[in-house]
Amino acid sequence: MTFRDLHFTDLPLLLPNAWDVASALGFVAAGFPAVGTTSFGVNASTGHPDAEGASRDATVELVRKLRSLSAYVSADIEDGYSDDPGEVASFVAGLGVSGVNIEDSAGGKLIDPAILAAKIAAIKDAAPDVFINARIDSYWFHEDDTVPAVLDRAKAYVDAGADGIFVPGATEPATLEELAEGIPLPLNVLIVPGLSLAELGNLGVRRVSTGSLPYRVAIDAAVGVAIALRDGGEVASATSYAESQQRLLDFAKRADRA
Repeated sequence: MTFRDLHFTDLPLLLPNAWDVASALGFVAAGFPAVGTTSFGVNASTGHPDAEGASRDATVELVRKLRSLSAYVSADIEDGYSDDPGEVASFVAGLGVSGVNIEDSAGGKLIDPAILAAKIAAIKDAAPDVFINARIDSYWFHEDDTVPAVLDRAKAYVDAGADGIFVPGATEPATLEELAEGIPLPLNVLIVPGLSLAELGNLGVRRVSTGSLPYRVAIDAAVGVAIALRDGGEVASATSYAESQQRLLDFAKRADRA
């Protein structure tokens, strides 16, 4: 089954988003067939705010390491790290990933959809096998956050050659259903509290991303362990050191053979 095929199974594809090798290994060990990266997690782990382009080098290094995984890898590349479609296309072609997320915002605001459409067309020409998930940030930034406006943007990206449409921040069932009906490509959303994968699938959603949630939960859990130890509370159980070490040893062997 290809990465594209995973978007057309009975349930929506649940794509967990990793921020380093260890988190990706944990997702693969849990049986996930594909892993994405999270620009927020990658940025935060290196001390940078999100969506300012600082994740470029760290993302390149991370996906280079993840190529040996027994899972598909999709990279969050923010806005492509350049305004030049040719530069973005060359960057994506050199990543060696199964898919990318690329967004239509910069500096916390929407950009002209023609800009992202040009990048999508260039990527599709340079790397036709890469699944391009075009991210529409209308609901994320509460700007032009209506179904008709989002569908207009989606049409531009569909016409340019996108393979999927990602609408983070859209959570209302009626909105999701309208978007799924109006977009002829797999609709991707972030997890929606209170709605299961099956329920999202019934609304027409084909892919659900965890986004930065696992990273933020992991930070909270780490702080919680320290607080529990300090205050005499109960410490949560965790994967053993031996198992965690073995994952890394196995990963290193695969990377050496790759």
